[in-house]
Amino acid sequence: MENKQGYDPSEFEEDDYMTPQPDQNSIRGYRIVIIILSVILVALSALYYGIHRQQMRDNELLQADRDSIQSDLGRLMTDYDNLQISNDSISANLTIERERADSLMTRLKKERSWNLAKIKQYEKEVGTLRSIMKSYVRQIDSLNTLNKKLIKENVSYRKEISSANLRAEMAEEKAAELDNKVRIGAVLRARDISLTALNVNSREVTRVKNASRLRVDFVLAANELAEPGNKAIYVRITSPDGYVLTTEEMPTFEFEGERLSYSAMREVEYDNTKDLDVGIFYTSKGFTAGTYRIQLYCEGRLIGQAEIAMR
Repeated sequence: MENKQGYDPSEFEEDDYMTPQPDQNSIRGYRIVIIILSVILVALSALYYGIHRQQMRDNELLQADRDSIQSDLGRLMTDYDNLQISNDSISANLTIERERADSLMTRLKKERSWNLAKIKQYEKEVGTLRSIMKSYVRQIDSLNTLNKKLIKENVSYRKEISSANLRAEMAEEKAAELDNKVRIGAVLRARDISLTALNVNSREVTRVKNASRLRVDFVLAANELAEPGNKAIYVRITSPDGYVLTTEEMPTFEFEGERLSYSAMREVEYDNTKDLDVGIFYTSKGFTAGTYRIQLYCEGRLIGQAEIAMR
């Protein structure tokens, strides 16, 4: 009877078996891909966050360094303003250095592109200005101490002369001897300092921009109180823009407990009984017109300086 109604059990079971089933391997593969992509996304997000945070930290450090440099320079400018000196030569040099500090402050305030290299450059320039100021402070203190000593000794001599006329002649001779020693000193002195521009053939040129060498000429004055013998003389040439001209090796010498860079040096045989003409050469290129500052050092002392305008 079932066959008559058209029901075939075998046909129903065959249709049920042919229904499509999900591919388990494909689903597992999709899940693995999704997990890998999620891990990569998390790693990239962490990396971006770390880089962004480091950049913010670096910017904060650069800003802090900039503020520190400006603060140091401001204090240095105040220190320059507070220096009082009656010596015309030192006073003029202090004015020049104060103007350099003003110029540096202007550059600092206008600077917009900050990086580690520029921070180091500005720190070096501020350090140079501070070293120069310390040198002038020492000179001023030395002059003040010497003046106080001379005043005290002169007062003492006057009292001796007032109290004992018989000792007047001896006191005057001793005072004259002391004044003479103070004037001459026991150190070397350089005078008649000049600066000459030379081309590649060592011939003088009128325009410093055409020069390949600079020659510093001076006279090492005779001084019987100084020790004769072999002397190493260092010359520092400061360009119109305020930088000390030096070689790639950036050699230095010691001056009052600090290391100073120099442009060139020469050893000479010094006879303390007569003047000695000396010339020292500095070779480079790219010289600019303006006022050059020459400083000469020997045996840890500043023995002469001058400012020379070059066309």
